[in-house]
Amino acid sequence: MRKVEVTIEIDTVPERIIQAFTEYDMLHEWWSVERALIQKRRNGIYTLAWNITDRGFGFVSSGTIRKYNARKLLEINNFVYLNPERPILGPMTLTVKAKQKNALTELYLCQDGYLDGDDWDWFYDSVKEAWPVVLNTLKEYLEKGFGSA
Repeated sequence: MRKVEVTIEIDTVPERIIQAFTEYDMLHEWWSVERALIQKRRNGIYTLAWNITDRGFGFVSSGTIRKYNARKLLEINNFVYLNPERPILGPMTLTVKAKQKNALTELYLCQDGYLDGDDWDWFYDSVKEAWPVVLNTLKEYLEKGFGSA
């Protein structure tokens, strides 16, 4: 199966990266998430929604937290993507690992489980292009001191 992997170094501590993926206020600030339900524990729910209008949700990503360590790891299983113009795509796995590397933290992100077909090809290409941009946005956000405790 295909997967998208991105690694980036960020001038912050590992805990801040995991918080940026699990705290609604931070997700809203750096990724424009409009609603979230996140239960930070094994088998907890992880659901994010964007582009909400009076007609409903524009985009939703949802899954179950398989592994969670507030200091270094978030792994979401049964990860699905809902888009009003496409079929529901999933299940996939999304893994976020944060590891101290000298004065910086290395963030490794992997989204895998892509299948074959036109919709899957579209989604894979979109995600492959989007994650590096999204993680650079996160880097700027954290390095400017936003989301500070």
